[in-house]
Amino acid sequence: MPEKKEESFAKIDQKLLGKIAARLKKLRIDKGFTNYEHFANESGISRTQYGKYETGENLKLLTLAKILRHLDISLKDFFAEGFED
Repeated sequence: MPEKKEESFAKIDQKLLGKIAARLKKLRIDKGFTNYEHFANESGISRTQYGKYETGENLKLLTLAKILRHLDISLKDFFAEGFED
């Protein structure tokens, strides 16, 4: 039986959020922040909320932009790696 359209979109959404989470974590570590809590505090984001972003929780575009500004990376560069498929 074919999947319902909502179910297939949900799987795509979860996959995308997982890719965003992995990319955020990699960039944070590459920037020298081995502890996500320290990065969250310096970025002005709740450490609890930021921790959720790195585990695939949905986030607002403006929050992503704020995080990327702190990492000194553009949206274009952020999505240039790890989102090919």
